[in-house]
Amino acid sequence: MEHSTAILEDAGKLIDKSANTANMESNSSSTPNEQNGSRGQKRKGDFKQHGRHAQKHGSRGRDHGRGGGGERDGDNKRHKKGDMGRGEYFASNPDKRAKTQSAGKRKDEGGENQYGQTFSKDEIAAEERRPKRKVAVFIGYSGTGYKGMQISTSERTIEGDLFAAFVKAGAISKANADDPKKAGLVRCARTDKGVHAAGNMISLKLIVEDEDIVEKINEALDPQIRVWGIERTIGSFSCYQAVDSRWYEYLIPSYSFLPPHPSSWLAKQLDLLADGAGDQEAYNARQEEVKGYWEGIDDTTIKQVLDEIDEDIRWEVIKALQGEEEASAKVVEADVEGDEGKGDDEDPNIERKVSKVKKVDATEAKQPDAEDMKGIPAAMVDSVISLTPATTEPADASTAVSDAATTDPARVPDPEAALDATIITTTDVEPEAISTQPAPTQTPEQSRLLRLRLATRKLRAAYNTAKRQYRIPARRIERIQQGLNHFLGTKNYHNYTVQKPYRDPSAKRNIKSFLVNKTPILIGDSADDAEKSEWLSLKVHGQSFMMHQIRKMIGMVVLLIRCGADIDKTMSHSFTDAKYSIPKLPGLGLMLERPVFDTYNKLHAAKHEREPLLFSKYEDKIEAFKRTDIYGKMFAEEEQKGEFGRFFQHVDNFKEPIFLWLSSKGLEATKGRGRAEGYGEVKAIQAGLKP
Repeated sequence: MEHSTAILEDAGKLIDKSANTANMESNSSSTPNEQNGSRGQKRKGDFKQHGRHAQKHGSRGRDHGRGGGGERDGDNKRHKKGDMGRGEYFASNPDKRAKTQSAGKRKDEGGENQYGQTFSKDEIAAEERRPKRKVAVFIGYSGTGYKGMQISTSERTIEGDLFAAFVKAGAISKANADDPKKAGLVRCARTDKGVHAAGNMISLKLIVEDEDIVEKINEALDPQIRVWGIERTIGSFSCYQAVDSRWYEYLIPSYSFLPPHPSSWLAKQLDLLADGAGDQEAYNARQEEVKGYWEGIDDTTIKQVLDEIDEDIRWEVIKALQGEEEASAKVVEADVEGDEGKGDDEDPNIERKVSKVKKVDATEAKQPDAEDMKGIPAAMVDSVISLTPATTEPADASTAVSDAATTDPARVPDPEAALDATIITTTDVEPEAISTQPAPTQTPEQSRLLRLRLATRKLRAAYNTAKRQYRIPARRIERIQQGLNHFLGTKNYHNYTVQKPYRDPSAKRNIKSFLVNKTPILIGDSADDAEKSEWLSLKVHGQSFMMHQIRKMIGMVVLLIRCGADIDKTMSHSFTDAKYSIPKLPGLGLMLERPVFDTYNKLHAAKHEREPLLFSKYEDKIEAFKRTDIYGKMFAEEEQKGEFGRFFQHVDNFKEPIFLWLSSKGLEATKGRGRAEGYGEVKAIQAGLKP
């Protein structure tokens, strides 16, 4: 017996020795790339794997793991477990409980911010224990000043304020106040930074025994967040999973549908390319209802304001409004002499009359000749909205003055006092009341700077007044609805989001309804409707939406109409595999109208004797809130920051061929990625080289 055992041991040693020898020979004969762990494909049928790389039952192998590709180079494998097959991963005996406890310990030791509030053990023990119920909370909010809906440990969010209000009102116990997960908080729709919601919903477990619990929660909330009501639901209810579809509303000023100013870069290219494509007559017909609008504004409002500007700064104001120096806030540079002779990144033919100001008298300032002044109003209007608004960047002028003071402190005895006494915003007084006379304590450079700023603001006020008085024609609204109708049904929206290829199945979305309200909304504080701003309301109803999808969908329609493009042809082509660069409109106008829970209401609510989840029960409160806290803030923010104006100004003067698909030539005009090719297309037409 012992002899047999010894024979078996010797045989086992020989087998192990031969296996090791074969292993060494295999390693020595491998190529250098294989030894370095590259992704070279192994020969079909070569299943020689040893040690930890041996393929186990249920595993996809190291070259076909969940990570989507073979072994990474080097030891830095960020997704090491992701490359494992299911069998290989569970064979490593992962201890999830220990991992969770370890993460919690690190969080406590590192002092990371908590989602909720933490109470002492004595406070928790002293609190009366009351039952929690699964509920749906109907909410509405103005997103201004918040970093979106989803709760965060470091930012102010809608959910963060709501959760704190629940705790303060006693709807969440102190034992569960440190983590929203304990209450099972789930949101129906996650809105981004600054996006509003007239109706949204969260589901969680709350203590709702108090009859006035809604009033208590609202008292603990900021006025721009409101709880409309709370309804009991079935225990398994999740508003995220139960929602069938969502309604969104987008508000946009009607002047956004005005065509690009004739002096803008885009307007010039659209006209040239329409002529080159033989589409000039059709192009003019699509812009018939707004023909001559800008010329009329130039001849009346803008020319009158221009005549009131001091002659010694008039040319410099015009140059600034053309966007060549970005803004008149950067008029004075402390190191004027140091910059002389240095290279300029801008066009060498552009005279830098604004940023490099010399000490000269008003009588010595260069006066524009007849050739320089030719076509001034047209050149002025096109980029006035690119200037930094007076109320958004109050430190621009002071920054320039403080730069001068840094070089020579004696030159500016009290810059803050000088600015406070001289700079007057257009929101405080009428444009006619703005004084352009310098303060007596100012240096010539400061005087010139402030007069330029005030003249620019005066012209901006006149331009904003002209836009505010614009009323969109009914024919223009019909064309908007014509464009929106193309979105109905199931389409491929890979062009209307980010990082979605055409072949990705998730790029297909279903739109149930997309309507523009034919009756515009007049928003403003003035009692006279003529002084109010006209806005259009567009409402879309869809199952679900991808990132930026709504803003890009509406952006497509707005750009096609204002640029006089062929709506039917371009929009139909945008759902194919062709690639369109569609800019997204500002998030300022986007608002979640309400989610829809038809399936839950018909099946589960009726079966379990629960109230249906309907926002119509709070319609009066929601409409009043929209008027005061959403529409009003949208208008005020647009008046203050000019979000829509700056957006379209950027598109109209973006001197690259990326947006020339809006022209009569479509995508053909955008071929090539560089500026040269886009300009080459236009230059060839100008030179008569192309028909």
